[in-house]
Amino acid sequence: MEIKQFRKNKDNLVAYLFLLPALVGFITFIIIPFVSSLILSFTEWNFVSGLSGIKFIGLNNFKELFTDPWFISSFTNNLVFAITVVPISLILGLIIAAVIQKYVYAGNLMKVMIFMPYISSVVAIAIVWMVMLQPSYGPINQFLGSMGITNPPKWLADIKWALPTLILISIWQGIGYYVIIYIGGLNSIPKDLYESAEIDGATFWGKFFKISVPLVSPTTFFLAITGIIASFKVFDLISVLTDGGPGTSTTVIAYYMYKTAFRYQKMGYASAMAAVVFLIIFIITLLQWKGQKKLVNYD
Repeated sequence: MEIKQFRKNKDNLVAYLFLLPALVGFITFIIIPFVSSLILSFTEWNFVSGLSGIKFIGLNNFKELFTDPWFISSFTNNLVFAITVVPISLILGLIIAAVIQKYVYAGNLMKVMIFMPYISSVVAIAIVWMVMLQPSYGPINQFLGSMGITNPPKWLADIKWALPTLILISIWQGIGYYVIIYIGGLNSIPKDLYESAEIDGATFWGKFFKISVPLVSPTTFFLAITGIIASFKVFDLISVLTDGGPGTSTTVIAYYMYKTAFRYQKMGYASAMAAVVFLIIFIITLLQWKGQKKLVNYD
């Protein structure tokens, strides 16, 4: 018994030693910053003044948030971004994945081509789209002009078109990720289900809606959660393409948080925004987890 207990303790020690680097990294880069940000959300602090400049102000930052028109506008833009980008990406991703898997010749090459924008430099993508969407001399407006459209949209320079344009670019950039994940989910579905459906005379769309959609619901659930979280963290495209403008039309919470912290040096107020975003994402995720019992099929 003593030898068995010794071996068990030794195995546990080895396991803990292997886990230690990841645990230290998690505590250092996740837990400590999270707790620090939560504490700072109750303070007023210009980080230029050093730690001695921290002043506790209670819930004042949170009270100010809900009367701040910039924050309300940023939150609204984020909601629009999330409820458009995620559903459209899910629908297009599954359809494209099913078509590639069934009909497309040289499917592996097509997967690489679709996935390339997702792994490409955001700055490079932004510059390409800035050239494409240039209001006066861009290829897109030149094409629209040749089609007889005398007053084409100004796209990123137009307060009405800027956010929809960013949404389209974001979908284009991220659709490859959805397609690749969905292909993995489709490959896990037993082939005999499709063969049985074909014997019964099912069409491509019949098999798609009756077999593919229900059986990839765990994949859809995963992509929905990660997509919503990512939509509340969108920053890079906005920073490069629009700088939050025109006006506040493309300002989202992550970008407003960055400006508040590092341009206006209001670290406490920015931390309050981060706490609110965390709470929003946490609630949405809980609702999704509760709903997945009815909507997700693991059989």
